[in-house]
Amino acid sequence: MIKINFSIFLFTALLAFNSNAAFDIKARTVILQDYLSGEILYEKDSDKSIYPASMTKIMTAIIAFDLIKSGDLSLDEKFIVSENAWRLSSAGYSSMFIMVGDEVSVENLLKGIIVASGNDACVALAEGIAGTEDEFAIMMTSKAKEIGMENTNFANASGINNTENVSTVRDIMIMSNYLIKHFPDEYKYFSEKEFTWDRTGGDPIRQGNRNPLLYKNLGADGIKTGYLAVERYSLASSIKRNGRRLIAVGSGFDSKKDRSRESSKLLTWGITNFDVIEIAKSNKPIENLEVWLGKKSTVNAYVKTDIYKTIPKARKKYLKVTASYKGPIQAPILKDDILGTLKVTYKNELIKEYDLLAFEDVKKLNVFSRLLKSINFLIWGDV
Repeated sequence: MIKINFSIFLFTALLAFNSNAAFDIKARTVILQDYLSGEILYEKDSDKSIYPASMTKIMTAIIAFDLIKSGDLSLDEKFIVSENAWRLSSAGYSSMFIMVGDEVSVENLLKGIIVASGNDACVALAEGIAGTEDEFAIMMTSKAKEIGMENTNFANASGINNTENVSTVRDIMIMSNYLIKHFPDEYKYFSEKEFTWDRTGGDPIRQGNRNPLLYKNLGADGIKTGYLAVERYSLASSIKRNGRRLIAVGSGFDSKKDRSRESSKLLTWGITNFDVIEIAKSNKPIENLEVWLGKKSTVNAYVKTDIYKTIPKARKKYLKVTASYKGPIQAPILKDDILGTLKVTYKNELIKEYDLLAFEDVKKLNVFSRLLKSINFLIWGDV
């Protein structure tokens, strides 16, 4: 077995630790994820059931984004506001302030949902897409299961006042990750700090984004606040700084001030205490492996997934990445043949391994060339 040490001395720690003893966030349930590696940096009762409140609206937007992506919906398409939707603009809830009979574009409804947190806009969008809000909620829950939100049930499009609208901060994190990964252009709506609705029968209404982190110098670009009397304050948030992205979700903050302060504290802690290292990019050659009796003397190898590791900054010398294979590898070789494994180790203990695949075909030499090469090997030991 030949082991090739890459000239990369990468570093990590086993991030299955929970540092609650040394660091605590004042909320009932919290989670922090490194977006690129997917590793959890901090969690506290992250599978505890919560009422997601207006964080529900992230999924409401995802359903619309999915339909836009498939061509079944457009931003310019307009929906007529029902009395059912209008009622939520006049009952003390967060509102976009749409009126019965208004024809509102999907883009304006999305901005009303994402920026102004309008419950009325949620109902109007849900009814326009699915006919009823109940049918739309079924679509939401189905999508949640599809993307791995195993402990979530959506009962409406807004997240208000329904005991069957339940989730966990882990599931909200999964949903937020999916949003950012699959809809990078649409995600930009979540960073907009204000939205002006040119309402019917009155002056335009300008509302600011309720996410307090957007107004801090953190690099925050989303995602969504929430509040219910029974759940108290919640926030799904994300920051991007120097190529790194973190996603945090917390619920059960005692006050708006706590929500802002503790979320900032958590995200700052993640940025300042950890680094993320790129080990490999999917579908790109990462190493040349030796070939025996092939028309090429080496073959490029690759992995099918992006590989990142998040590491505590104080532990930067324990991780190695090695390519392990039985070689030289005899031709012929077909693209995507498994050639060996890429191993990630920490303190000489295996953390994870990935299949190393052939990036290209390598044909076998003809009979004469193979014979000549074999004779050279017998005489000179040169493959």
